[in-house]
Amino acid sequence: MDVVIVESPAKAKTINKYLGKDYKVLASYGHVRDLPSKDGSVNPDDDFAMAWDMDAKSQKRLNEIAAAVKGAGRLILATDPDREGEAISWHVLEILNKKKALKDVEVQRVVFNAITKKSVTEAMQQPRGLDKELIDAYLARRALDYLVGFTLSPVLWRKLPGSRSAGRVQSVALRLICDRELEIEAFRAREYWTVETDMKTGAGDVFAARLVSLDGKKLGKFDIPDRKTADEIVARIKASRFSVVSVESKPARRNPNPPFTTSTLQQEASRKLGFSASRTMQIAQRLYEGVEIDGETTGLITYMRTDGVQIAPEAVAQARTVINNEFGEAYLPDSPRVYTSKAKNAQEAHEAIRPTDLARLPKHVAARLDDDQRRLYELVWNRTVASQMESVQLERTTIEMEANDAPIGLRATGSVIVFDGFLRLYQEGRDEPDDAEEGTRLPKVARGDKLGTEKIRPEQHFTEPPPRFTEATLVKRMEELGIGRPSTYASTLQTLRDRDYVRMDQKRFVPQDKGRLVTAFLENFFSRYVEYDFTAALEEKLDKVSAGELDWKELLREFWKDFTGNVAEATELRITEVLDRLNDALGPHVFPDKGDGSDPRACPSCDNGKLSLKVGRFGAFVGCSNYPDCKFTRQLTVGAEGEEATGDRVLGTDPETGAEVSLKTGRFGPYVERAPLSPDDKPKRSGLPAKMSAADVDLDTALRLLTLPREVGIHPETGKKITAGLGRFGPFILHDGIYANLKDPEELFEIGVNRAVTVLAEKIARAEERAGKVLKELGDHPDTGRPVQLREGKYGPYIKHGSTNATLPKSAVPEDVTLEEALALVAEKDAKSGKKKPAKKAAAKKEPAAKKAPAKKAAAKKPAAKKRAPAKKTAAKKPAAKKPAAKKSGKATEMAD
Repeated sequence: MDVVIVESPAKAKTINKYLGKDYKVLASYGHVRDLPSKDGSVNPDDDFAMAWDMDAKSQKRLNEIAAAVKGAGRLILATDPDREGEAISWHVLEILNKKKALKDVEVQRVVFNAITKKSVTEAMQQPRGLDKELIDAYLARRALDYLVGFTLSPVLWRKLPGSRSAGRVQSVALRLICDRELEIEAFRAREYWTVETDMKTGAGDVFAARLVSLDGKKLGKFDIPDRKTADEIVARIKASRFSVVSVESKPARRNPNPPFTTSTLQQEASRKLGFSASRTMQIAQRLYEGVEIDGETTGLITYMRTDGVQIAPEAVAQARTVINNEFGEAYLPDSPRVYTSKAKNAQEAHEAIRPTDLARLPKHVAARLDDDQRRLYELVWNRTVASQMESVQLERTTIEMEANDAPIGLRATGSVIVFDGFLRLYQEGRDEPDDAEEGTRLPKVARGDKLGTEKIRPEQHFTEPPPRFTEATLVKRMEELGIGRPSTYASTLQTLRDRDYVRMDQKRFVPQDKGRLVTAFLENFFSRYVEYDFTAALEEKLDKVSAGELDWKELLREFWKDFTGNVAEATELRITEVLDRLNDALGPHVFPDKGDGSDPRACPSCDNGKLSLKVGRFGAFVGCSNYPDCKFTRQLTVGAEGEEATGDRVLGTDPETGAEVSLKTGRFGPYVERAPLSPDDKPKRSGLPAKMSAADVDLDTALRLLTLPREVGIHPETGKKITAGLGRFGPFILHDGIYANLKDPEELFEIGVNRAVTVLAEKIARAEERAGKVLKELGDHPDTGRPVQLREGKYGPYIKHGSTNATLPKSAVPEDVTLEEALALVAEKDAKSGKKKPAKKAAAKKEPAAKKAPAKKAAAKKPAAKKRAPAKKTAAKKPAAKKPAAKKSGKATEMAD
């Protein structure tokens, strides 16, 4: 028996079917260990020794693998064919060696680019050893990411509270977004004009021409600066007669794009399908792992983390056969096309992303895929086949015209497709519109032909700022600069969103104030480490490590020497020094010119205060230099609709209580507040819905918001109340511990019981669908009264009780599981996850009515209980001193790119 290790259980199941009963295929479930989120996991003082850690689940899986390997003939490591796959195999081997589980067991490494029976069986015939250089490159990257994150992020936390983390690639990607925003803010539109004329031939054909020269001088973009100049030129054209000076027609060809790499797949899926980079990779992973075809699970595309553009010779031959059969011989080039990558540091050994079988047309597999999978498979298939099709043949024509009696030059250009070639199947999307004139056919004219002028169109234009990055354009820019690698793009962009450093507006990245602060801090105090060239050069060195040209520890030593010196300097900085530098760096953004000549940093609340950046426990904000006498604060920048946040504003008086109602701006944005009625009361507050502008809030709006949370009514089935409220993630309704989101904040004030019951039922139905089919109702939990069920899961049957999901032991027969056995599994799972034992609700329900009387007495004693409340609050605060350390550990897990 030979043991084979792959990453996922789905992959293990498929490959075991391919290989047969002489093999046992087990899953590692991805990486089996990682650097723990604490100081000292990488020790520069001990030659960068790395202390790896395994969680309980990984330990259990490795124990199972170790048990299976004992007595086996071979251990075959068949993880993915990239650097991460090589690292997983290395980790598994290291752990098994420590367990001394490999005595007399031959260890082999195999790689395959597609999950098909042919690819897997062929790979088994070509085993090799582990790639030491690739493992060294992994270790170097992992150590660098850890050292940057765990060294730089604590500096951020101390100097800029509220900042989440910094990362080797993450921070450079964020700088790209922030730099583009600075370009947009600094942009000033400039007016210019163009003049187009409809020209008429002697045969009556009309075509458009544009003015290109005047008075013997070629016109530049801004040579017609205003309407007056444009009108003068129009008058001159009207008074002139034109003839053809030259006609030039020449053929042109346009070649197809190469097959997809990881980055180009992400770009094109973003343009054409609207997928985020992470969504694209999720769907591609499913297509790679495959679907069942003719009783056998088969991968539909090759491995999707690659920067190579060439495909295997047999795939090229198959593509040419498909082209000939589906489109005809005219669309087949004389010889196959060969592509090479233009990207920096491309690893040409990796094949491009392509269908595993090009004869498997999209329509053949559409019924076996969901809509997103079908669309992505069709995109990959079309791009791969088109890459081997004939070029597009064009005819480009240029007609030059001049006035007979004045130095005025006009030009008409056109481009006509003579043969559509690969465009028959596929055309790459564009990030921004261009000025292409394809499809414009010009009439036949000859030199010397007289032309008449029809309509003359002077058009006003204004220059436009550079566009914000989409996912597609940001990935493209990162690839051009050599920042990051294909496998990191999706996670890097997702990290920026998760940290709240950026937000998406019409699918474009907009830096948040928090992100701009972090970038400004790094540019001012760690400028080298967010430079594009430095990051790209570091990537090149890492590629040299993977090529065996550079020792990975030598790379780390060189980096660490300079980096620690820079960190030491920044650590000595006082927060006031940091804020002074940031005030200067972000001044135009945080304190924009008001346009009236006044000081943009003058405090609007007091006479002589000056606004400045401040930092608090939860992050940066703008405050007055006269604090505490002046308590003016606002967020860093102007509001969503362009209004400046200017401290508190009294909206009026609550007609029911007589209390003052105000709109206020805190560090987390605007909110409304009703003043307390007595010194012992607390003010009533409510945040604003996400899309509500503070400028639009009046007394009526504030009073409505202050009614939240409101009781909608009683659920007809449970007898428990339903409430509507506004939370961190928007409007919601709540019933018996179940939250359901509402699409429109207006529903908070209008929703009734019937609609609420429907929304809750839909939420439960979606949760039920995700939880899997109910195989057996085992009964109610004796303590909670909630049902205990046997359900069908992705990895096999499991027990479900409330939010607890307990896996069945392998020895258990699902059909024979009893309620008692299920309760024991639930209790065991709750104990492991630290859940408290549920209170016995069911027992309380069964008590006779007479026994409920003591409860009323207990209720009467509530005032006495209140006297003890302060003591409880004081006690609750004791552990608070330990929280910063815990937070540091938690945040640290988020640093690596």
